[in-house]
Amino acid sequence: MFILMIVLFLLGYLAIALEHPIKVEKAASALLLGSILWALYALSSEQVLAMGFSPSWEELKLMGQQILDNIAPAMTPDQFATSPFRETVELAGHPNAFVKYELAHHLVDIAEILFFLFGAMTIVEVIDQHQGFTVITNRIATKSKVKLIWIIGFITFFMSAVLDNLTTTIVMIALLRKLISDKPTRWIFASMIVIAANAGGAWSPIGDVTTIMLWIGGQITTANIILKVFLPSLVNMVVPLTILSFMVKGDVKRPERAHGSDDITTPFERTFILILGVSMLLFVPVFKTITHLPPWVGMIFALGVLWLASEIMHRNKEDEIRKKLTIYNIVKKVDTPTIFFFLGILAAVAALQSAGHLSLLAGWLDEKLGDIYLINLAIGAISAVVDNVPLVAGAMGMYEVVTPDMLRVAADPAYAGFFVQDGLFWEFLAYCAGTGGSMLIIGSAAGVAAMGLERIDFIWYMKKISWLALIGYLAGAGVYWLQAQLLM
Repeated sequence: MFILMIVLFLLGYLAIALEHPIKVEKAASALLLGSILWALYALSSEQVLAMGFSPSWEELKLMGQQILDNIAPAMTPDQFATSPFRETVELAGHPNAFVKYELAHHLVDIAEILFFLFGAMTIVEVIDQHQGFTVITNRIATKSKVKLIWIIGFITFFMSAVLDNLTTTIVMIALLRKLISDKPTRWIFASMIVIAANAGGAWSPIGDVTTIMLWIGGQITTANIILKVFLPSLVNMVVPLTILSFMVKGDVKRPERAHGSDDITTPFERTFILILGVSMLLFVPVFKTITHLPPWVGMIFALGVLWLASEIMHRNKEDEIRKKLTIYNIVKKVDTPTIFFFLGILAAVAALQSAGHLSLLAGWLDEKLGDIYLINLAIGAISAVVDNVPLVAGAMGMYEVVTPDMLRVAADPAYAGFFVQDGLFWEFLAYCAGTGGSMLIIGSAAGVAAMGLERIDFIWYMKKISWLALIGYLAGAGVYWLQAQLLM
């Protein structure tokens, strides 16, 4: 069953990739894949967990044994029966119960992403319905494809560092729809947004989930990740942009506005909603920093503020106009299939993570490669296929942050020095995991969002964009290596 789970994941991935040739919506394939993998895992839990590849299961068994050896003897049977330790011991002895526990645990993480995504998409739709993006697009006068792709690229790059790559992608694609009418051109620009968003998120402690994990875990610090990873990330974006500049020709065709569409909102209302919406999105990381709550809480707070403001703004308008501008009506336009796609693919990856497939992969990389640069390059490449979050989590579990005391007694101080706080391994991991996902459209949250919103074909992206993302990825990695050699 352990091998069968891998086979089915690859088949499901292939179905998602071939969405258009087989004419099956990718959300359906993803949902089916996620549910089947967890079902197989549950039905064969004893067999799969007995293989010893699941880190969480092995940790739970060890904890249960320690409780039985050290804590239980010091308690009466009645005390132990009512203590929280009993549940841990029971869970460690029942593989099927453990699988259910793991599913509930991963569901929390997945739900956080989905709530975050839904909130961000709704805010963007509110701004769009109020024609707020026209405030920006009307100020972008150029129709030159070359000039426009550079403008869009740099806006995305820096916005992603302040927000995050997922939110930035959603916002920028909404802008793109106001600037470009034909789908082929928009696909190229949307793909560049994915590359720029992932590159921008890699050098900021709040720009990507993986950098947030490393930042919170103490592997990196804010100032250092910005100083050391900014230039490689910039090169990661600039190289594909430069190549594309020689490939795109002519001017873009702007979409035609519907007659009378500007009459729905006033210039003040459009500007106000745009500023408030973007400000609320920018406030999300601030909210997280202040409260230490998950980002999705800040996102629903932002949505609540925008919702309240729009209700007050339009409360005296005619019912017909008010109906068009209320979030109750706008929320129906949110791309639900994209959310279901996220649910399915994240559930599938979570099953592989819980069963131990990803930790096995991480261990294999460490054993076969044994070089921090090669390991991280491989993690980045694999993150184009498998979500980068569990891969980074696996790396964080494999290697601990080396303290000064540990460094002094290390058998190989030079190698151990790569794993100190702000060490080369952690910095390069942030770059590779953050940007490697750009090589496939499904390899990052930004790519998945763009794929869902613009209906970008997987095969088209692989033929037209993947090689550009690969060149940018390797160029940025080369800059980081050169930078590290010069600073040693």
